[in-house]
Amino acid sequence: MNTAPTQLLETLAGLDTALGATAHDTLSADLVRGLSDTELLDLTRLTEALGRRVDALRISTAAEVDHRSRTELGEERLSARSGCSSAADLICRVTGVASATARARIRQGRAVAVRTTLTGEPVPALFPTVREALIDGGIGVDSVTAITAVLNPIADRVDPAQWSAAEYELTAAATGNGPDGAPACTADQTRIQAKVWELVLDPDGVLTDDERAARKRGIFLGREHENIVPIHGGLLPEVAAQFIKLVDAHLNPRVQDRTTPETGTGVSFHQTDETDGSDGSDGSDAPNVPEIPADTRTRAQKLHDVFATILGVAARSAQTPTLGGLPPTVLITIPADELHHEHGVGFIEGTDCTVPAFVARQAACCGGIQRMIIDTDGRIIQLGSPNRTFTGQQRRAIIARDGTCIIPGCHMPATWCEIHHVTPHAEGGPTHVDNGVPLCWWHHRTIETSGWQIRMVNGLPQIRAPHNLDPTGTWRAAQRSLHHARNTLRRRVGSRTRAPATETVRRT
Repeated sequence: MNTAPTQLLETLAGLDTALGATAHDTLSADLVRGLSDTELLDLTRLTEALGRRVDALRISTAAEVDHRSRTELGEERLSARSGCSSAADLICRVTGVASATARARIRQGRAVAVRTTLTGEPVPALFPTVREALIDGGIGVDSVTAITAVLNPIADRVDPAQWSAAEYELTAAATGNGPDGAPACTADQTRIQAKVWELVLDPDGVLTDDERAARKRGIFLGREHENIVPIHGGLLPEVAAQFIKLVDAHLNPRVQDRTTPETGTGVSFHQTDETDGSDGSDGSDAPNVPEIPADTRTRAQKLHDVFATILGVAARSAQTPTLGGLPPTVLITIPADELHHEHGVGFIEGTDCTVPAFVARQAACCGGIQRMIIDTDGRIIQLGSPNRTFTGQQRRAIIARDGTCIIPGCHMPATWCEIHHVTPHAEGGPTHVDNGVPLCWWHHRTIETSGWQIRMVNGLPQIRAPHNLDPTGTWRAAQRSLHHARNTLRRRVGSRTRAPATETVRRT
């Protein structure tokens, strides 16, 4: 019977106990603060050396878990037998690390692990020199990544001897064993040197511009911080051009406001003899109303909102692939007692990100987003259903009626807008054309907090501006489609043939 595995586990368990006791006593007594400068740096080096030993074992075990969970094993793979979807998922559950950490260890393990063939023959590691340095404790995981992440993608395109020389030189520099006697490089310095080797081994011209661009394309989402998820990457030229065209279509108003030539984006109202709509009439204008200022969003913020709009349209598109037979839908979960609370928050499924309660309330109107309400015990009380979302026929009717986002000054075409329940569904508002209006992504998201108010009169939307924009609090007919504008103009022209004009209508 082979007792080596048992002895290994017993030895490591003993080391864990001894190190745990030492670390506990050191930290509990705050002994670190009592060290001299020299002692502090020595302790820093020693703990890093210990960490490297542990990291080498972590990478090795991650590689083996990955190997035993490979797809071709089917239901016999280790991850499946452990009730997990993948090797990374299994490592996360066993160790408690983040999924990004588990995936990184698997990538590192694949680069330095030794494999065997079906006949039992050993297969050398892809990076044998890096492997030896890792086993000896000469480098840590950061340096492993710095070397392998740069050299691995070009392994099949360069001369093998030159590639091996690059691995050897970079490892020597990282461990401080180079022929020049220079001290060991940091992981950042090693990464820079690896990029230099990449330029030498795979210079411009090895690949055509199109091939190189296709290889470098990508979009990367960072980790959420302060409710913001960073995004970066690179687009192929034709993809970027299409995005720019969509941005231009969204941000370039169809109708310029001639009353504000310097900004070209505002809306103003002028004196009129029409009613304010309180009696059910059109109520399109009222006297002495101040000009509504231009959109205050920065261009970067507008680009974000355009991107959000495009995603919403894609989610509603019949051409978008389904997930489990259903359209790709973001699920927002919120406790019932927080749904209508000023400081309530909901959680976005699959993330640790939160959204304010007013976003969860508006989610009931949107295709692509679904709201789930739970009680204090976690039981599902209500799950948003498709009948809360306006149908394609209803959307077309509302689009034809209103033309654009109904907030004055916003020229987002109604085709790209979300349809908002004027009277919320939870308050008995029907999913009907007489209760729906188009709002762009931003105005829909902020309709409860921006001060804009909407009501329906005889099946037509009316708007009341925030108090700081219109202290009179007058209700006005929302801007509508060009069809409506033409009919209004025809009526005005007809009235002028019968009597002198006494008013100036609103201009957008």
